[in-house]
Amino acid sequence: MNTIKEVVEKEIEHLKIFAAHLDEPEYQKALDLIQACKGKIVVTGVGKSGHVASKIAATMASTGTPAFFVHPGEACHGDLGMIQPNDLVIAISHSGESSEIMTILPIVKSRGIKIITITSKPQSSMALISDVHLCTYITEEAGRLNLAPTSSTTTTMVLGDGIAIALAERNNFTPIDFAASHPGGALGKRLLVHNRNVMHTGSEIPFARLDNTLGEAILEVSEKKLGFVIVLDAEDRLYGVFTDGDIRRAFTSGFDFRTAKVSDVIKKGCYTVKEDQMAYDSLVLMEEKKVTTMVVVDGNNRVVGAFNIHDLFQSGIRK
Repeated sequence: MNTIKEVVEKEIEHLKIFAAHLDEPEYQKALDLIQACKGKIVVTGVGKSGHVASKIAATMASTGTPAFFVHPGEACHGDLGMIQPNDLVIAISHSGESSEIMTILPIVKSRGIKIITITSKPQSSMALISDVHLCTYITEEAGRLNLAPTSSTTTTMVLGDGIAIALAERNNFTPIDFAASHPGGALGKRLLVHNRNVMHTGSEIPFARLDNTLGEAILEVSEKKLGFVIVLDAEDRLYGVFTDGDIRRAFTSGFDFRTAKVSDVIKKGCYTVKEDQMAYDSLVLMEEKKVTTMVVVDGNNRVVGAFNIHDLFQSGIRK
């Protein structure tokens, strides 16, 4: 455990040293250059730096800056064609002397493509060929062996995160924009799924009337399988809902399901939502009011849909 603590503390120390240099103009120049790019950001690196480069590209792409990763070895065998004149290349190497990267950077530069390099050595080959060089100021790795990439990769990844978030703020990137890139995630579901996307409509909506018998209402509950029926008055206006819980209470109260009417047991009123409201907000309302069913109405308070809490869960809506 002492070794783990030593490594963590050393990496924190290195990050603090690096952070002290972030006011230098090169970092501002890099942001300006990336923001001005009319194409995509191409991030490249080898080995552990390659893994970091891939992560940086993914973070940029998910926060509003189009980016992708290209392996320099593959670029030497055809993938260089993926890099177009309007693109910008970010090349990462701790030493700044990666032979694979230095094979492609002169070609990239000859095409007029802007280059940003991230290394620990301002006088390295990669730094000197670039338009902007960002120094990590890492002189040693965490750990007694000083061999495995640790502080260098951590610092580079943190720098990549900082660049991505700074660009997102510059571009007024919103949570809705983020959700559009993450439709399968919890935030995407929360910000993109509306009630209309989860509600049952048409013949799937369970209906009953005030003058229906309890038995008829129960048959509708059973057939539509939502755990409740929406009760309408004589003018087809929403009156309330008749739920599984109401059925149990009617049974324990001794009502005859063959003759007793829905109007004998139902309470007037129920919670409603509109179809263009967010499904997540409906979940919050249902949990707050301790109900498991919801009626969807239009502007004239006419029923257009219905759903229960299981419909929300199945759609991926979670708190």
